[in-house]
Amino acid sequence: MSTKTDILVIGLGYFGRRIAQTLCDHDENVMVVDSVEERVQDCLPFAVNGRIGDTTDPDFVQSLAPQDYDVCIVAIGDDFMSSLQTTSLLKEAGAKLVVSRASDDVQEKFLLRNGADKVVFPERSAADWTAVCYGDQNVFDYLPVGDGYVVMEVAIPRGWVGKGLARLNIRHDFGVNVIALLEGKTMNPNVDPVRPLEESDVLVVLGKLEDIRRCFRL
Repeated sequence: MSTKTDILVIGLGYFGRRIAQTLCDHDENVMVVDSVEERVQDCLPFAVNGRIGDTTDPDFVQSLAPQDYDVCIVAIGDDFMSSLQTTSLLKEAGAKLVVSRASDDVQEKFLLRNGADKVVFPERSAADWTAVCYGDQNVFDYLPVGDGYVVMEVAIPRGWVGKGLARLNIRHDFGVNVIALLEGKTMNPNVDPVRPLEESDVLVVLGKLEDIRRCFRL
């Protein structure tokens, strides 16, 4: 039996609201907080509860009992000083895990020094995804997973048609692992290494971005 995660989401612009709604769609317990009443009211149909207040006020942050949540997400994007103060106050109040939003490396550095355990870059992530997926017509999806590794959905090169993965040996030659085969809308994680590849096949692969580029000649 799965256990629900208790999550506090602070800052309910588009990014924060989307996080809160997605978490609730995954049946997590989400408390939402913003200084604007309308934003909080908009989230109440799906959130467990909501609070209106100033998260740069130590007393208000204490009243949220951040130590009771598994994760505290600071999604404030329009006021970095508020985000920084909120991050610091959450940690001082005993928050176990604070995830804060940043728009650049300088903000990341300050957030990490002032209580953030993790920092996310929504604009950078969206820009990277757009550049990779629309920079080459053979790439259909892309997800960075850390340390330079990515998961990518990519069409096979024309020269691979009719050949099996065992013959191509891309893991040995390029360090790229095939983790699934997309046949239309069906994902098959058990790829037959001798099955001849077809022109319409899309592979889901894991590897370093530069290795995948070399392997698929992107």
